[in-house]
Amino acid sequence: MTKQYSFYPGCSSETKASAVNYMTSVNAMCKTLGIALNEIPDWNCCGASIGYAEGGELPRHAMNARNIALSEKHNPGQDIVATCAACWLGAKETQRCLQHSRRLLDDTKTALSEAGLGKDYKGEVPIRHMVEVLIEDIGYEALAKPVVKPLTDIKIAGYVGCQTNRPFGVAGESFENPKYLDKLVETVGGEPAKKYDQKVTCCGGALAFSEPEKSQAQIRKIVESAYDHGAEMIVTPCPVCQMNVEIYQDQINARYGTKFHMPVTYYSQLMTVAYGGTAKQAGLDGNIIRAEKLEKIAAKPAK
Repeated sequence: MTKQYSFYPGCSSETKASAVNYMTSVNAMCKTLGIALNEIPDWNCCGASIGYAEGGELPRHAMNARNIALSEKHNPGQDIVATCAACWLGAKETQRCLQHSRRLLDDTKTALSEAGLGKDYKGEVPIRHMVEVLIEDIGYEALAKPVVKPLTDIKIAGYVGCQTNRPFGVAGESFENPKYLDKLVETVGGEPAKKYDQKVTCCGGALAFSEPEKSQAQIRKIVESAYDHGAEMIVTPCPVCQMNVEIYQDQINARYGTKFHMPVTYYSQLMTVAYGGTAKQAGLDGNIIRAEKLEKIAAKPAK
């Protein structure tokens, strides 16, 4: 039976945006798993940065509340699902803040009323990251059943990052050592780098633009540790983490004299290939550092 969810895509998954390959693989993965993503009509940016760049608290919460209100209006009874860690965190934070501040809730509803949505915001629907849906609604055992091309002979470092880890995190997981990416890697037949010690280190986020030396110092640790633990690839649930850790490796090599060339993929790309999808269906053609081992597995006939 198809599972129905109200889907918030986020800006990075738009056509020609930085994480369009993430969306490509998510669509392929969901088709295999019987997950229907019903896009929220007329959704807007979650405002991930404006509240922290002197844009103000209210605008950021109003932007997230508008998406929640649109979902509750057009996709009633469906959990909101986001693939982007920043979108998930922002929407979840807004919901929590509005639950605990009557003043902020009233101000937000006043702002929403200007768009005709003041009465539509209830803030009651669960807001979830896609990995929560996979783990909690489907489960590791069921996720393993469609595997026809196990990712054998690939050791993969699960880089969770910070946004899907704090302050909310995935239920039942340690904040210091979340293991769900390791388990997903095992589910599709790969070998997780179980002692990888940088899995919750921040990639620097927007510091990659404003203070690149600080961000690149963080990214160096993330990639170097993956190499140190024998990994051939990094997997992440966050578009910002994927982008930063992948595209700045050349600059880090120039700055530190390293020779990094580590593919950085999404969990959905691993799963799409393991489920028999092509490299194109997995969005592997959108990676800057090509995941050649994954591409070779995708090209093989299914077992």
